[in-house]
Amino acid sequence: MAPLAALPEAFDRAVAGLRAVTPRAEIQIEEVGAPQRLAPYAFALSASVVRADDEVATGRLVLLHDPTGHEAWHGTLRLVTYVTADLEADLVSDPLLPTVGWTWLTDALETHDAAHTALGGTVTQTCSTRFGELAGPPAGGDIEIRASWTPLDPELGAHLLAWCDLLASTAGLPPPGVSVLPGRRGTGGT
Repeated sequence: MAPLAALPEAFDRAVAGLRAVTPRAEIQIEEVGAPQRLAPYAFALSASVVRADDEVATGRLVLLHDPTGHEAWHGTLRLVTYVTADLEADLVSDPLLPTVGWTWLTDALETHDAAHTALGGTVTQTCSTRFGELAGPPAGGDIEIRASWTPLDPELGAHLLAWCDLLASTAGLPPPGVSVLPGRRGTGGT
């Protein structure tokens, strides 16, 4: 990565926009090392979603910047994310889960007016059953959402808020200000 004084203005603004956002209390974000081979400039955040003292989802958001542009990106900035959460077996086996997971992302971007182009990604659902020495908890699984998109404005606060909404939905958190009834757990939003 280039020395701090040599950072391009668009990248510097984008990083400042990401750093300026304060997520909801259940989402803990920290800056982490960014991959160095994907673009000339990179910045990364890692997040954990904690509910009732349990980590229920994790994610990573990487900002890439190539001042000369990138044909596949349709721009000079690119956001790349990976979000994963454990789910109960009945949710993991739902054939609509990938579509719902993708909608969590697209709805969050729309809700926050996070203008973008070239959005693409995958939603993977896996189910695991433990046997032998690993036998224990009932069957369960997880959802993984991998996506990338090109923001149309280097002010990325809206994109980070959308990413936080994606994390919250994946973790099954209720919307801010809504309480879960006693004796019920969040179910991953499906």
